[in-house]
Amino acid sequence: MTSSSWGGRRHLPWAFTEHGALQVANVLKSGRAVAVSLLVVRAFVRLRQLAESNQELAERLNELESKYSDHDVAIRNILASLRQLVAQPDPVHRPIGFTADVG
Repeated sequence: MTSSSWGGRRHLPWAFTEHGALQVANVLKSGRAVAVSLLVVRAFVRLRQLAESNQELAERLNELESKYSDHDVAIRNILASLRQLVAQPDPVHRPIGFTADVG
């Protein structure tokens, strides 16, 4: 049983910690208890590995986001420039050769 640091109401723990699972494996002597405790410890190790890889992935995503966040603005500017070029009417060309203005 555990209690709060202020001597509050005692209650049962919700789960084993990795260290608690190791202690159970040391105290219990049956083969099945040891096997289950080892599985619990392996589960903790795997959870730690997943948490570390998720943290690394989150850090990489943050790096990418900060590195390429200004690209959205640059792409919008490029598209706006291209739209202006497409929207401009064709320039009026003078015919080749000499023409007399009749007026």
